[in-house]
Amino acid sequence: MDTCRIPENASKCSGNTMECFMVLSTQAQKISIGILCGLFGTMCVFENSLVLYLIFSSPGTRKKPSYLFIGSLALADILASIIFVCSFVNFHVFNKAGFSKEVFLLQLGGVNTSFSASLSSLLLTALDRYISISRPSEYKLLMTRKRAWTALGVLWVTCATIAYLPLLGWNCCVLDSTCSELFPFVDDNYLSGWICFIVVLLGCIVYAYAHVLWRARQHVAYMEKHQAQAGKQNTRMRMDVMLAKTLVMVLAVLMLCWSPVLVLMIYSIFARLSDHLRKVFAFCSTLCLLNSMVNPIIYALRSKELFSSLRRAFSHFRRQLKASEESPDAESTHKSSVIET
Repeated sequence: MDTCRIPENASKCSGNTMECFMVLSTQAQKISIGILCGLFGTMCVFENSLVLYLIFSSPGTRKKPSYLFIGSLALADILASIIFVCSFVNFHVFNKAGFSKEVFLLQLGGVNTSFSASLSSLLLTALDRYISISRPSEYKLLMTRKRAWTALGVLWVTCATIAYLPLLGWNCCVLDSTCSELFPFVDDNYLSGWICFIVVLLGCIVYAYAHVLWRARQHVAYMEKHQAQAGKQNTRMRMDVMLAKTLVMVLAVLMLCWSPVLVLMIYSIFARLSDHLRKVFAFCSTLCLLNSMVNPIIYALRSKELFSSLRRAFSHFRRQLKASEESPDAESTHKSSVIET
């Protein structure tokens, strides 16, 4: 087992660095974490998989850059939920620490990549709405599918590179520096840099949405003055306002779910964390899964195109189910008629 300088408030540990970070001390706490992760993780995978299916099964949505970014968000949330739940439950609930530093940093890098890509996808979606509302006449020229795919490629490569820096050598074992009080083997300076990266992403998202909301309010005022005019432009404005409100709801949920985790991360850099606060951080981490679980529900409720695709998918499923239920009866009727003949 790799040995690093462990947090000073974990000096009660027996020398096993990994065990110092297993903060859940009672069976009730472990069961609670296991239930939360299992419930949020399962729902997150199911809902986001459904979103991906609805987007890429419909020619009308899979060709639009807006829904490509939403698809990237759904994919990031799926990967984050799978990797996070497996590694988090394995570590905190089952207390399995018999793996190397490299394996742990590989898992942590996967979680950080997915959550960073989720935030970055929200940023691209915000920028897409920003361009759509601020420059509607040039939107199709500025935001093409090729540029959207290029932006997504840069997004995922950047997030993966930043997330796997500890595995590539920026960790407290290689540098012989003080480890974070929240994550094994993670250097405090790297954690500070990653927090800054996330805060910059959130700041850019908030700025973009603030402008989108401002323009959306202008559009609402315009439509109220021209209610008698039913044209394509008003329809487009209505769609922009609807999607803008949807994404603001997503951002609000994002901030509520991520704020406790980020606050505790920042606090851990400047002060020592008590065992109680480290347990609080473990439970607050499950809020990130809650955020990933709520996002698809907001899409289904707010996006008319996705909601229409969902209704068509359910109608198709019901027709197939009805046909499969009727076919045995039809077959038995046919057989009985043959016998009577």
